[in-house]
Amino acid sequence: MRKSRQRLWMVGGAGVILAGALALMLLAFGDALVLFYSPSEVAANPPPAGERVRVGGLVEAGSVLRPDQGGALFTLTDTAATIRVSYDGSLPDLFREGQGIVAEGHFDHEGLFQASNVLAKHDETYMPPEVAEALRAQGVWQGDGDAGEAGE
Repeated sequence: MRKSRQRLWMVGGAGVILAGALALMLLAFGDALVLFYSPSEVAANPPPAGERVRVGGLVEAGSVLRPDQGGALFTLTDTAATIRVSYDGSLPDLFREGQGIVAEGHFDHEGLFQASNVLAKHDETYMPPEVAEALRAQGVWQGDGDAGEAGE
């Protein structure tokens, strides 16, 4: 085999290997991607049941129920729409009514959001950037400074 043909086979083989590696990276990236929705966005265009997403908003006052078997049921709102959330784990210490949170999980076929993780703000001035942006768009959140920055 001539050297030019041998080089051509090597370049072609390397191209196939690189294409395979790129395909695997894109597949892994797609599995790790979790989209964020506000309650208004869910009401306008709900994600498919079972798709892993994040939802964020304010915990509606008077909506938190703590069943005897543990966990919690509560409602998230951005004042324009609401999402009913079920969470079986232990809620963060800073979780309370009227507070901005982000919940990660999926919607079931009845439209109930089954949360696998609930994140609450860590101090008085912090608001998760996704929640702050969604609440600002609704004209609800009046926080000082940029979203996502903690006060010092």
